Order: sequence, then structure tokens, then C-alpha cells
Amino acid sequence: MTLAVALGCIAVLLAIALAALLARRLSSATTFIYSACLCVSSVLLATALAQLLGRLPEADLKLPLGLPWIGANFHIDALSAFFLAIVNLGASAASLYALGYGKHEHEPLRVLPFYPAFLAGMNAVVLAADAFAFLFSWELMSLASWALVLAHHREEDNLKAGYVYIVMASFGSLALLLAFGLLAGSQGAYAFDQIRHQAPTETAIAAVLALVTLGAGSKAGLVPLHVWLPLAHPAAPSHVSALMSGVMTKVAIYAFIRIVFDLLGSPEWWWSVPILVAAGASAVLGILQALMQTDLKRLLAYSTIENVGLIFAGLGLALAFQANGFGAAAALAMTAALFHILNHTLFKSVLFFGAGAILTATGQRDLNALGGLIHRMPVTSVVVLVACVAISALPPLNGFASEWLTFQAILLSPQIPQWGLKLLVPAIGALLALSAALAAACFVRAFGTIFLGRPRTLAAQEAREVDRWSQSAMIALASLCLLAGILPGFIIDGIAPAVSYAVQARMPAQAGVDWLTIIPVAASRSSYNGLLVFVFITFSASLSAYAIHRLASRAVRRGPAWDCGFPDANPITQYSATSFSQPIRRVYGATLFRARESVDMPRPGDQRPARLLVSLRDLVWDGIYGPLVKAVLLAADRLDRLQYLTIRQYLSLVFLLLVFLLVVLASWP
Repeated sequence: MTLAVALGCIAVLLAIALAALLARRLSSATTFIYSACLCVSSVLLATALAQLLGRLPEADLKLPLGLPWIGANFHIDALSAFFLAIVNLGASAASLYALGYGKHEHEPLRVLPFYPAFLAGMNAVVLAADAFAFLFSWELMSLASWALVLAHHREEDNLKAGYVYIVMASFGSLALLLAFGLLAGSQGAYAFDQIRHQAPTETAIAAVLALVTLGAGSKAGLVPLHVWLPLAHPAAPSHVSALMSGVMTKVAIYAFIRIVFDLLGSPEWWWSVPILVAAGASAVLGILQALMQTDLKRLLAYSTIENVGLIFAGLGLALAFQANGFGAAAALAMTAALFHILNHTLFKSVLFFGAGAILTATGQRDLNALGGLIHRMPVTSVVVLVACVAISALPPLNGFASEWLTFQAILLSPQIPQWGLKLLVPAIGALLALSAALAAACFVRAFGTIFLGRPRTLAAQEAREVDRWSQSAMIALASLCLLAGILPGFIIDGIAPAVSYAVQARMPAQAGVDWLTIIPVAASRSSYNGLLVFVFITFSASLSAYAIHRLASRAVRRGPAWDCGFPDANPITQYSATSFSQPIRRVYGATLFRARESVDMPRPGDQRPARLLVSLRDLVWDGIYGPLVKAVLLAADRLDRLQYLTIRQYLSLVFLLLVFLLVVLASWP
């Protein structure tokens, strides 16, 4: 029943996309489309939660679509139900937010038809149960999101973002197509049930693992496949950016889990090595790049790369533990990964919504052009502060709970027998710890520059709070960040069926533990109680405030305020985002980003202000994609000569190609 309802909702989303084309002339089209998407996404969310929390049996449904000999197969189980809930939690919040934010869209026709199609594609990927249905849904998701990235196509940077995104999406789709081809084997077993009964060779397994990591990793944003994120996220409308970062990357992670943990068979320990290496690199490089950015949405895009690295670290650990028969440790690592998937959807959506609110109120994404917004946008400032604390993994919010579980899994690595993993996992743990510290610095920098201090521009000085719809969406998700942080045991128990499906083990039930404490391994080793931490922080902060206001001396003392060495009250003398990150840039930038600083000092008599100029390079782009682009352009230039051949030369080429193919077929074993 739940599967039929879910597929019916996907069909309704596609119908809404068609209705958006017909309703383009209506003034109420924006409200109608987003309201309809909100209703459908809410139904899908309730359906997914009923399947997951109600422990309903798995269900299959075959439609007379797709490939003639297998049709279109769909399936819902605990794993797909969890990700179905993730997709529609983010979609419901984005649709609610867009009821207000969407009214500021200058060309709604470029957004409205593709938005419900994007939601339909993501939902269909999660429910697909054969290679054709999966890849078709994957392409629908990719093409709809590409159209949304190009919604503001008149901006030159957005055209580049759309081009890079569609190239990377096509590359990822090709990798997944080849992976499914290898999994199907010579019998053409494209249905997932048939693939599970295949017995691929070791060579085929290695190839599939590499292809899936490339295909799903490119969509998720793993380094070095991340280059499209910092381009596409700033280009798309903010509610779409929230979906791409908070939801679409999770669909890619679902694809990885579905294939590697479900379809590929029993894991080997070496499968975890490339995953852990990519995870560590993504976590550190992503957050370091975020610290260097002054564009708010680019900062959030790079932060997504860091969080994807944290999630893949949990998945890599789960593979390593499962391969060695450590079921409890594998369940802990998988729980940490799935928990962080939920958490990232919550707080990253709030942050992108906040970025959209700031953009609406000020017209600015540049951190150095903002400041003082806490007085002009109090609701937005509070919810963004909650999300910043959550993404910085500070207790008692949800980001801490999932990252703490990840580190608890890392502490279990000494029991792994392979020496390679014994050395690799602690190194990855050190990288994750570094990334967690840098994340806190990154979001202290972002929040302080945007909301604290004095306005740096007239636009920031005249900002006003955004509409109630946008505020409601942000408040709802920020509240969930707090609830998931202080009551993590209920979340752990809720996602336990999905964990059990993936690794055939689960963490012990947490809800019945005294004082709602979570115990990942044993009470004698470690435990955490988010509720008690929350109560302690609330009580101590309230007591401190009371003591300061009631018990301090009533004598009035006047003195000059600390001016940080700049007595001039001009707002430009404040710390900027660039100056805040300068110490970290000087430590890491010269090596990782080829950072260069130069001072533009005007000559005597010149009234121009002195300026600090900073240049950064993306070594991944320079080392991999830059030479690749040059090679493609060079090849295209050489092949351009083919269009000027004579008919005889064309016929000769066709004849030689035919002879070559016949020789290949004749020599085929």
C-alpha cells in the first residue's frame, strides 16, 4: 500500500510539472505550484515514516513501462523508506520556504515546471528496483536540476556553472550505466533481485566499486569530483540550492549504499580503503575551501563537501567492520553515517534558506558587504545561529551527536586485523577532527561577519526581515536540529531498520536507557546524554545572566569601549571575512591553494584606498580538469577538419572502419 501511494505521489508531481507550463500566465501560479508540492511531499514523508517506523513489510510493484522484458520495477524497504523520508523532509521544507521566497523570482517559468520534476526524479531513484528505472529516474533528477541551475541564465557565471554541472552529471550517469552493465552480466539481469543472485568476478567487483564511487561520488561531491558544487549552488535559487545540497547529494549516497552494501554482495576489507581516503580528503579540503570563500553560497557548497566526507567516512568504516565480521561496530558506523545524513539535511537546508533570506533582504551574498543583520533580521539570525552551532558539531545540537558516533566507531578500529586499516583509520580520524575544528572556525567567521558588528554597506543597513513562510520553514528545521540533538536515542532507534538492512546488524535499543542516554558500545566505555547537556547549558547560562544582572555592583563606571586598535568608528575598520581567515590561509593556503597576497598601495596624493588582493587556486581543477579541458578543445580542433573531407574520403573512412570492426569480431574469443 505504501509503495502504491508513493508512486501515485510521484505521478502527481509530474502532473504538477505539466500544470506549471499551463499556468504560467496566472499570477497565482507560484503559490499554487509550491502549495501542491508541499502537500504531495508531506504525504510522501508520512508514507515513508509509516513504512520505516511502523516496520511494515517490504513491497514490490511492477509497471508495464521501461524495458519490455522486465518492465519498470519498484520496491520499498527500510533503506529506501529512510531515504524517501530524507528526500521529502527536505522537499516539504523547501516548498514551504518557496511560498514566500518564490514570489521574488523574476522568471518563475524557468523554475516552476522543473521544481516538481526534480522532486519526482529524486523520489523515483529511491524506489527504483531495476537498472533501467534507476538510471531513467537519475537522469530526470539530473536534467531537472540542471534546468534549475540555469534559471538565471543571463548571468555569465551561471552559464559556466550549468555547463560544468551537466558534464559532471553525464560523467556520473555513464559510470553508473557501466556499473550496472557489469552487475547485470552476460544474462542481462537488470532487475535488482536478479543482480543479487549474480556472482561477479573479483575483477568485475573492483571495476563496479570504482565506477559506483565515481558515479555516485560525482553527484555527492567527493573530492576530486566536487568541482560542480561551488559553481552550481550559488547559481540556483536558494530553495533549489537547499535541495541540491541537503537532499540530492543524499540520493547519490543512497545509490552508493544500495549498490555497494546490497547488490555487490559480501564486502571485502579493501573496499573501504579508497572510500576512507576520499572521505578524509573531502572533509579537510572542503572545509578549508569554505574558510577561504567570501561568497556565502559558495561557502555553504564547500561545507557540503566536508559533510559528505564525514558521511563517507562512516560508510567506509562500516565496510571495514562488516568485512571482518564485527557486526556491532559496523552497525555503529552505519548509524553514524545515516544519522549525519539526516542532520546535514536539516542544518544545511536552514543555512541555504538563511542565505536566501539574506539575499532577498540585502541583494548581497558577499560576506564583506554585510554585517549587523542581527538587529534587522532577528528571526533569521537566531535560526541561522542554531544551524551554525549544529554544523560546527557543538553540543547539544544534532551535528555533535552524529559526529560523536563517528568518532566512537573510529575508536573501535584497533580490533581490525589488517595493518593497512589499523594505520589508515586513525589518520582519517585525525583529518576528521581537524575538519571539525575548522568547521567551527568557518561558521564563527560566517555568522560574525554577517550578523554581528556594524553594517558595512547601505544594503545591509536597510535590510528587513523576510516573509512568514520563509521564517516558518527555517524555524521548523532549526527546531528539529535541537530535538535531534537532545533526543538522539529516538533517532537512532528510528533509523535502526535501515541500518539493519544495510549491514545485517543494529545498535542496541537506546530509548529505554536511563535518562535517555545513548550508549554506542557499552556504558563502561562511553555514553552521551544530549538532554542533560541541554539542561546544564540552559541552567548555567540562566544562572550566569541572573548573577550578572542581579548580583553585580550597581555602580556605574564609564570608559572607552575596546576598539581593537582602531579608534575610527568607520565600519570598514571591522574585521572582514578575508581578514578573519588570513591566519588559516597563511598556514594552509600556500600549499593547498597556492594563495598569494599583494597590497595595492596608491602613490602619494592618490585618494584611492589601499587594498589587499588575495588570489586562490583550486589545485584539483588545475591538475585534473584544466588539462582535460585543454585536451578536449585540442582534439575538437583537430577533428574539426573531418567536416571538410570529400565524399570519397568519407566513404574510405567508413570502409576502413567497417574492416576494422570485422577484424575485431573475427578475433573475438
